[in-house]
Amino acid sequence: MSVPDQHIYPHATARAAQTVEQHQEPQDLVFYSGWFCPFVQRTWIALEERGIPYQYKEVNPYKKEKHFLDINPKGLVPAIEYKGKALYESLILMEFFEDAFPEYKPRLLPDDPFDRAYVRLWVDHVAKQVVPAFMRTVMAQEPEKQKENLEEYYKALRAFTDKVKGPYFLGEQFSLVDAALAPWVVRDYIIAENRGYSREAVGDKWKAYAEKVETRESVLKTISEKEHYAEIYARYLRNEAQSEAAKAMRAGRPF
Repeated sequence: MSVPDQHIYPHATARAAQTVEQHQEPQDLVFYSGWFCPFVQRTWIALEERGIPYQYKEVNPYKKEKHFLDINPKGLVPAIEYKGKALYESLILMEFFEDAFPEYKPRLLPDDPFDRAYVRLWVDHVAKQVVPAFMRTVMAQEPEKQKENLEEYYKALRAFTDKVKGPYFLGEQFSLVDAALAPWVVRDYIIAENRGYSREAVGDKWKAYAEKVETRESVLKTISEKEHYAEIYARYLRNEAQSEAAKAMRAGRPF
């Protein structure tokens, strides 16, 4: 039996398609992407924010081609090839861009060592608290479990929001932590429509932050039409998705 996630829409649409079209020329940096994936989008946002030259290549991670598996045995997106060498994992790639392309501005990590560590601390909160709580909320089937997971998500967002200086996490500077969280901000309509979530329930400060992040140009340039996300997230809402992240959530493993 085929894996249903193989039948995703084959390419980006809307503003994201225009961005893809602008990045077809060969470059030292090849960005292997899946237009639908939030982990891809956070890395893509970082590339667009920095203005780093890259060649975009679409990958369906459920139909893995040999070359892609040769450079990334895990077979996951996002991944890059840089001058013939491969790396993967979204947050690692975002930090790599900071180190490998210091001449491209603006940087997403502050210059001050304490501030850099502080950003990393809250990126870790996004990775270990916010994103897993979002996914548990989406995937839960029993009403009581949905409610429990939603409260966990609210708690993680409120802890984050308490540290937001406004309009972005560090103030005027859009940083790595904003980029790391942005894909789940623009996807929160999924739990608003299906799990009872509202930005207002988190608080006015969160609502203002979320509205600022979702209208950032780099975020808008990496989003496809909602209708093409619908089939993908319907599988998560039924707890039928076969992505590695979904499998990890069901097994209680980190991802």
